[in-house]
Amino acid sequence: MAESLHDKILALEQESRQLEPTGQDLEKLTNQVIAYGHHYLNNVDNLKAYDKDFALNNDLLAAGFPEKGKDIAQLLPIIEQHVDKPGINPASGNHLGYIPGGGVYPTALGDYLAAVTNQYSGVFYAGPGAVQMENLVIRWIADFLGFPAGSLGNLTSGGSIANLIAIVTARDAKGIKSKLVEDSCIYLTHQAHHSVQKAIRIAGLDEAKLCYIKTDEQFRMDTQMLEKQIEQDVLANKKPFLVIASAGTTDTGVVDPLDQIADICSSYNLWFHVDAAYGGFFMLVDELRDKFKGIKRADSLTIDPHKGLFLAYGLGAVIVRDVAALQKTHYYMANYMQDAVGDSHEPSPADLSPELTKHFRGLRIWLPLQLFGVKPFRQALLEKHYLAQYFYHEIRKMGFETGPEPALSVCIYRYNQNVSEANLFNQRLIKRIQDDGEIFISSTTIDGIFWLRIAVLVFRTHLKAVDRLLALLREHRDELLKLEE
Repeated sequence: MAESLHDKILALEQESRQLEPTGQDLEKLTNQVIAYGHHYLNNVDNLKAYDKDFALNNDLLAAGFPEKGKDIAQLLPIIEQHVDKPGINPASGNHLGYIPGGGVYPTALGDYLAAVTNQYSGVFYAGPGAVQMENLVIRWIADFLGFPAGSLGNLTSGGSIANLIAIVTARDAKGIKSKLVEDSCIYLTHQAHHSVQKAIRIAGLDEAKLCYIKTDEQFRMDTQMLEKQIEQDVLANKKPFLVIASAGTTDTGVVDPLDQIADICSSYNLWFHVDAAYGGFFMLVDELRDKFKGIKRADSLTIDPHKGLFLAYGLGAVIVRDVAALQKTHYYMANYMQDAVGDSHEPSPADLSPELTKHFRGLRIWLPLQLFGVKPFRQALLEKHYLAQYFYHEIRKMGFETGPEPALSVCIYRYNQNVSEANLFNQRLIKRIQDDGEIFISSTTIDGIFWLRIAVLVFRTHLKAVDRLLALLREHRDELLKLEE
């Protein structure tokens, strides 16, 4: 029996070794994938920013999951035609919708090395270098944001998980047990990102009182109304515990009056969370730092390197002032992990977040910052701010109504002169832009008003793209106005 089992194991070994290409096979496979990536990047400027054509019955669906493998040369065309071509092209400099990012190339190299080595960055005992790298990145972010020494957090998949980590930490730090949820109060505005409401629900706080504070004419939280609402809730024997502000809203890009909100949170002993997923990295720009006054007083903060540092999707971060509170919420010890207990020079990400097994995200941010230095990122952010300012002034010259002057790199605008129904006119205008696909823009609706949006944040976006959008808007606007006659 032992000999038979021995022979079976050896036979299976030969089959399983197919999972590890070596020599020329490894080189060929890698070279073909790299060649595809290089071809894509060399032609990205010629690709549409948005391609609305997608066939549900296609080669991707037909490929299935066969027992026998295929050559990479058969698979790359499927990826090209049915994955990379349809929908929004996130790598395009003409992607000016939603909150884009862009994906600087060394992000891919960092991910490649992280995946090839399969380095584990969850527990210091298992991957001390990887954990140290991730914590160094988090401390660097905390430092330029002005958070005190000792603050820490976690590299996450994005702002949604970062907001969730912060909100559950706030819940526990303020002692909000299940029996207290209905009497607990959370304060935010309708400009808060929808991931905040989602995190509140997942955190078991959907039965709490959500107090939506009105905004001023610039769409920023009205702090007088915030304090008035808190006072009313205190008098009603409610339990205010959390204020959520934005440092760069998705709709309009504005920054709430953070310093004044911090004053109120301090006075009433509330947890102050700032969602800076989009806007936080603009703090690297000296000319824009004043817009974020008070951000360093937050108890927790969300920030996305895959937005403001132009990295590929899949990298957010949460920073928390009170690391003990963060650990209290997320720490759990399993028997099989007993070898990892002991002296540690670095806190383990697994003790500060919901994740135990996690992608080694630190390398995808550490490598680009080391290769390029911080300065080019800072200059690119300033360029995007100036591009949004430029668009704001130029679109007004064309007779468009605008929202607030861009605080960072988002501008909302619409055309409402000599049109029978402004919302419908602008819906038709954006449809023409998106159907054309050369440039991609998005829209939003605020208080029943349909707005067009430009969000400038892809590192490949330069003046040429903004000028082209202005030309397209003028062209399609004029054609639609003729139809109004």
